[in-house]
Amino acid sequence: MALGGSSDPLLQQEEGGSGSREPPFLLKALQIALVVSLYWFISITMVFLNKYLLDSPSLGLDTPLFVTFYQCAVTVLFCKGLSLLASCCPPGYLDFPSIRMDLKVSRSILPLSIVFIGMITFNNLCLKYVGVAFYNVGRSLTTVFNVLLSYFLLKQTTSIYALLTCGVIIGGFWLGIDQEGAEGTLSWAGILFGILASLCVSLNAIYTKKVLPAVDGSIWRLTFYNNMNACVLFLPLMVLFGEFHTLYHFDKLGNPGFWGMMTLGGVFGFAIGYVTGLQIKFTSPLTHNVSGTAKACAQTVLAVCYYEETKSFLWWTSNMMVLGGSFAYTWVKGLEMKKAQEESTPKANEKNETGI
Repeated sequence: MALGGSSDPLLQQEEGGSGSREPPFLLKALQIALVVSLYWFISITMVFLNKYLLDSPSLGLDTPLFVTFYQCAVTVLFCKGLSLLASCCPPGYLDFPSIRMDLKVSRSILPLSIVFIGMITFNNLCLKYVGVAFYNVGRSLTTVFNVLLSYFLLKQTTSIYALLTCGVIIGGFWLGIDQEGAEGTLSWAGILFGILASLCVSLNAIYTKKVLPAVDGSIWRLTFYNNMNACVLFLPLMVLFGEFHTLYHFDKLGNPGFWGMMTLGGVFGFAIGYVTGLQIKFTSPLTHNVSGTAKACAQTVLAVCYYEETKSFLWWTSNMMVLGGSFAYTWVKGLEMKKAQEESTPKANEKNETGI
């Protein structure tokens, strides 16, 4: 499972050269549309594919840790393979950082790796126990935990308008739980894993900023070490939860189709990190968040249609509250960042005029 980021060396291009020109509007619009479409396709397909691997009655595989471990292993192989390929290619043809295993670096990012394991494991466990349609609501408290952790760990306060949007998200979350219970499809295990996944996503963002210097600011190096550490740590966990025994008795273990689906899940897990960074590069972090919210809405509608489910008005209301609250939070934070930049610019100009 790759991590995405706009600082990715693979995504960076030289700008501002004497021969550089802004691409035509239509070409730029087409590029953005293609990138956003690619992000939506990979993200939505990955969710449906993981749901199949984790909870399909026809597959009958009850090893969520092994599924997650395998996806991490695929990501490690992709990172190492691209690193070797970049070293063999002519300069400038493929820009990918050199990657080699360094135990000192691996130990330095181990705290992040533990959080990372929690994040991807609880995400998959939430998806295993709840439907794809409810998955977005089940792990919708990431924004709320961002606010809480920013206050308790970073001592950063949040505006009243941002807090109100968090209130809308929490209201949608509880209404969603109520409606899932009314329909007889509520899984408290799925809700618990969704809450833990939301917490780990927030912690992952905070710890990522702290350990990036250890990998020279490279998101791809961090991806490699995180997934490598995860592969090692998953082994005793799989022994503890008896997943090796389950795999031994799994009737499709020798089926090439099964391994093809598993590998495809790993490829999509790696690709989501790349397309996330690509979308941020061609748009902005704010637009990326808006796109993610819209994608979640489309994913919910697709899931209801694909599984031929019938949902009540209040169930849809809970989803709209979560999505609307998330969008409003992104909008409010965007306005606050813009205001802060406008206020800092005059101060910088005043210092320049006084020669300080």
